[in-house]
Amino acid sequence: MTSQDEYQRPQLKKGISKAGLFSLAFGAMIGVGWVTAMGSWLSNAGPLGAIIAFALGGLLMVAIGLCYAEITSALPLSGGEVAYAYKAYGTSKAFIVGWFLVFGYLSVSAFEAVSISKVISYLIPSIDYWELYSVNGSPIYFSHIALSAFFVLVISAINYTGVKNAARFQVGLTILFISLTFIFVIAGMFMGDWENLSPLFSSNTSGSITAGVAMVLVTVPFWFVGFDTIPQAAEEAKDAISAKTIGLLIPASIVAAVCFYILLIISTSIAAPWNEIIIDKLPTAKAFGIASESPFLVKLILVTAIVGLLTSWNGFFLAGSRVLFAMGRGKIIAPALGKSHINYQTPYNAVLFSGVVTFVASLMGPGAMVAFVNVGSLCIVIAFFGVSSSFLTLRKKFPDLHRPFITPGGKILGYIGMVGSIGILSVMVFPNSPVALAWPFEWAIFLAFSILGIVFWVLSSKSRNRVPKKERDYLILEKYSD
Repeated sequence: MTSQDEYQRPQLKKGISKAGLFSLAFGAMIGVGWVTAMGSWLSNAGPLGAIIAFALGGLLMVAIGLCYAEITSALPLSGGEVAYAYKAYGTSKAFIVGWFLVFGYLSVSAFEAVSISKVISYLIPSIDYWELYSVNGSPIYFSHIALSAFFVLVISAINYTGVKNAARFQVGLTILFISLTFIFVIAGMFMGDWENLSPLFSSNTSGSITAGVAMVLVTVPFWFVGFDTIPQAAEEAKDAISAKTIGLLIPASIVAAVCFYILLIISTSIAAPWNEIIIDKLPTAKAFGIASESPFLVKLILVTAIVGLLTSWNGFFLAGSRVLFAMGRGKIIAPALGKSHINYQTPYNAVLFSGVVTFVASLMGPGAMVAFVNVGSLCIVIAFFGVSSSFLTLRKKFPDLHRPFITPGGKILGYIGMVGSIGILSVMVFPNSPVALAWPFEWAIFLAFSILGIVFWVLSSKSRNRVPKKERDYLILEKYSD
């Protein structure tokens, strides 16, 4: 009797096209950071310093992305990293990688939930009403909470009712985003002045160019995370898409995002003297507003930011729910999270859980946005280390595993991914580092989520221990379990 006869494995509907997969990854990476965080990038490192940080970070992401490409083509399974770590190391390591990845994704989701009300408030200042409380000195308005709740419901509903809806939504928004971005980037290039790039580096923070570049570099994983939405959704790709193509789309999306960020840094710095715009709440919009002297262009940038925000949010939300689904389906944690909707064939419980967590986290408001970035980056880098390690272990333990896409450079890139991840982790946790997590707020968030993970692991122990290895292999790996 085969595993398929013995065990029931919840299935997800296949319906994502190549354009949908690319849009999920690219759309998740471009987000809204180029509007909300441009000031910190330029003030910490200057234009050239920020470009160097994104180029170096991009190279690291490409190395990690190529590791992903090989494993994803070999194991095109929902939950991506959970399956890779499980096949390489077993249940506990799969949980650790999956749990930190979920927090990384949901921290981005919460960041977007806060950002969307913040950006809309710049377009319509009159919506700031009924202050309820404050976090880190930032007021929280009832109107912002209501906006966040509305968009959480929209994103949740799209992902609840079918992956085709989520993919079409993503493709449409990505095309709109690229079109709008093209308009104001060209305007900034023609209306700005290349002399505005001077000085190329900033010395406003520690006085050290290297430290300034490092301060931007450690946040790069947060801005580039999103290419790994492709592995999460690989199981839902249309049958006509080859496993090799799915793998190739990962590095392609990273390169596209690197070019996007560098182009935005250059065009913003050309549009206006960057030293004059970094103190503004939205320096990118301010720069293009100065260059064009057009309020319309400023509003266009804000609208583009909202579009980019929604593409990022949708991608991460989909990815986070798939990681939860994979752990639930494999009965690593609560099996209820691994259920598939009888009509839509979506991970509906995981979607609902992600929606609730996103909304609750968004109640911390703008005062927690930097914390979401920093703590999310830390968790995502932990997961990246796990994937790079899994990549090397799978090559050693399963040399005969069919790999439609073979990573050029092989082991070298795997070690680059591991060393790069360890390097970023080290500077983020070392107390005297200028980019270490802030005590107590950021560490409290990280420790609280880590403790919550331990609670989930312990509470799930009885149901987890009742599952034979043969069954779990099939539930997580399906036909790739042998």
